[in-house]
Amino acid sequence: MAFSLAMPWNEGEEKMQHLLRVPELDNPTATMLTPQASFMLERGPLLALGTLDSQSRPWTTLWGGSVGFSEPLGGGLIGTRTLVDGKNDPVVQALVGSAEKGEMLQLKDGGKILSGLAIDLMTRKRVKIAGRMVAGTVKEVDVKVEGDADKKQDQIQLITKIDQSLGNCPKYLNEYSISQALVTSRVLSQGPSLSDEGRALISKSDMFFLSTSTEIDADTNHRGGPPGFVRIISSTQIIYPEYSGNRLYQSLGNLLMNPKIGVTFPDYETGNILYITGTTEILVGADAASLLPGSNLAVRISIEEARFVEAGLPFRGVRKTPSPYNPLVRTLASEGNIKAAFSAPGSERQTARLVKKEAIGESVARFTFSVSGGIDYQAGQWIALDFKEELDIGYEHMRNDDPTSLNDDFVRTFTISSFPKLQGGKEKDFEMTIRKVGPVTGYLFRQNERAGFEVPILGVGGEFTIKQDSGQGVTPFIAGGVGITPLLGQLPNVDLSSGKFKLLWTLKLADIDLAVDILQRHPALAKCTALFFTTIISSRSTDEKMGKLEAMGVQVEKRRLAKSDVEEIGADTWYLCAGKPLRKAMLSWLPGKNVVFEDFDY
Repeated sequence: MAFSLAMPWNEGEEKMQHLLRVPELDNPTATMLTPQASFMLERGPLLALGTLDSQSRPWTTLWGGSVGFSEPLGGGLIGTRTLVDGKNDPVVQALVGSAEKGEMLQLKDGGKILSGLAIDLMTRKRVKIAGRMVAGTVKEVDVKVEGDADKKQDQIQLITKIDQSLGNCPKYLNEYSISQALVTSRVLSQGPSLSDEGRALISKSDMFFLSTSTEIDADTNHRGGPPGFVRIISSTQIIYPEYSGNRLYQSLGNLLMNPKIGVTFPDYETGNILYITGTTEILVGADAASLLPGSNLAVRISIEEARFVEAGLPFRGVRKTPSPYNPLVRTLASEGNIKAAFSAPGSERQTARLVKKEAIGESVARFTFSVSGGIDYQAGQWIALDFKEELDIGYEHMRNDDPTSLNDDFVRTFTISSFPKLQGGKEKDFEMTIRKVGPVTGYLFRQNERAGFEVPILGVGGEFTIKQDSGQGVTPFIAGGVGITPLLGQLPNVDLSSGKFKLLWTLKLADIDLAVDILQRHPALAKCTALFFTTIISSRSTDEKMGKLEAMGVQVEKRRLAKSDVEEIGADTWYLCAGKPLRKAMLSWLPGKNVVFEDFDY
């Protein structure tokens, strides 16, 4: 952070803002401890803190557990008193590790550079601070434990002079309720690469804290997202996407001037914590997208040292409500992210023109598109369409009435539900059978086929192919809702004769029109189908439609699909297209079986 009245932004911040075309704006940071910052220090149950070790490497830690462990002392001074991991916390060691336990360390020459983030995860409020530690000590205290003898714990006492503070937005804060806990730490791993424990913690984390520095000051902040938003490139490199924020770019500005970073990943449930110090590379535009498709801005961290500490946190947390602004996880190109297969920037794109729209029930419709010059696709593949030109309204910091609309690249993939008739040639038309579930599909559902609506095609791909072996008996396919679509695009290649194929299709009652429509269009499939309706509210209309399905030869069940339904089929290879809950259940019911499915979770 740069707060000098003579130079509102440091060189790195100005460069980042120029690079990302941020309109000119004033630095909102105060060159003092504001009342807002003072209040948050008093009321926030957590304090992330960053400083430099003897090798000028930044580290970040997380302290707290209850409100009131920091308080203003007057004159911009803050007193902090809280339990810490005095042995294995690198920030504690960097601040007061040179003193004997209980000895008050008083620093000259203005004190040691320090930055912090006072944060309340339940109210989603946070305030950044920066300054210098002028005195500190760690001593042992007795902590009373109900029903047990007093426990010895390390307690840090700091006096810090705060000369910079700034309130931050709540955009990507995931809620946790926090309570105090004892520190019983031990180092499980330490070295230049991630241990298995460290990798597992990063893979499930929905937040981390980072500290950066320049020659004159430092900055500590938070990054949040859905669990797994930080991706592991290798045992020595990780990467995370920079979501749209307030566009001050204080952390990234510091990294342009000094690429060193300290990050920490807390495990609120277990009290484990992962400390990392390393160096960074800021990736912008195509450089970011080539590694982390779907991202325009990302930070790659090369690890110099990683320290995994078991039970090193002086608190525990219970996960509550995630931030409504969290986008979907953006996986690496090397993890099979389909966006990596899209056409290169600058290449000529084809467009698909909407020529027909057929409503099927309340929230499902079949769309037919025409492509000038045709497209090549195989049965069961998907097509990626780019709705950005129609839906992207430019930068917005927050939109509380529709938070999920931000951080959206407006690229969607849909299974092609029509069969390629030319088999190797270019198809003029293709169909998609889709459900209205969000802003893109909602926009598509509002289009009129007579208005000439067109959308760019980014690519076609996928290898979800149903293969039948005459020697293996029945081939079963499990579908959830519109998960029927990969099968529709392959039906002419599937042997539907008796005993060769079985469809287990689970649907909400609201989708009964979808079942009637598809099975009337494909009567041979009806005789191979067992339908499971998960919600039943009997009415004359639904009873008539169920009767119609049964007349076609469909096995209609007014209950959920059960494990016994799966076990009685006894096949070795299964095909599956369903959402996460159903997919998880099916995989648990089919241990040791070959289950083929395509993953569109990203």
